Amino acid sequence: MSTVSSPLGSDTPWTEVHKLLLPAYWETLVMVIIVMTMVVLIGGAIGVLLFNTSNRGLFAHKRFNQILSWFVNMGRSLPFLVLMAAIIPFTKYITGTTIGIKAAVVPMVIAGVPFFARLVENALRDLPREVNAVGLVSCGSIWQIIVHVQLSEALSSIIAGITLNTISMIEYSAIAGTIGAGGIGYLAVVYGYQRFDHNIMISTIIILIVTIQMVQWIGDRLVRLTAR
Repeated sequence: MSTVSSPLGSDTPWTEVHKLLLPAYWETLVMVIIVMTMVVLIGGAIGVLLFNTSNRGLFAHKRFNQILSWFVNMGRSLPFLVLMAAIIPFTKYITGTTIGIKAAVVPMVIAGVPFFARLVENALRDLPREVNAVGLVSCGSIWQIIVHVQLSEALSSIIAGITLNTISMIEYSAIAGTIGAGGIGYLAVVYGYQRFDHNIMISTIIILIVTIQMVQWIGDRLVRLTAR
């Protein structure tokens, strides 16, 4: 990240703010993209399993569903800051470090996967019961029914879930700045809070608000385009 030195308690000149803000914003985007890719793939698969092992699913298995549901609930039970601190040894074991983007990705994925899994499960539960029946009557395989019937019919709800989860991950990336993960959160903590730099603090708040509004707008547009 580019640095602009400023004495404690003095504000970074507005003409210099972009030198700090743009690299930090890029780090946040990279962090969120990596995390959301893993969250959608892993959480989506778990959500499909949760639904299809329930009594409405294609391969109902009550015991497996209860165990998987328990793990998902456990993953959603801790506030992100507590989770991030609690798994520091695990994060260091996986990434070899407790600071930087790599260290932030681990707790963000662990927090995001169970949340998205529930969103996918709920999206599939909202489908009419006849949807699975149509797939079965058409002699589709389990994989074909999941992909071309369940996920296809629930696409708009899943996109809404991705939008909601992405916004959460942007918020989590800001919290991850407290452990030196980089990005907008780190900039806000180190410069805006610790150095009392009002210009940096105002800039980070504005760019986070604008980013979340853009994500929500794009998500809403995609939901409307894919609604059936």
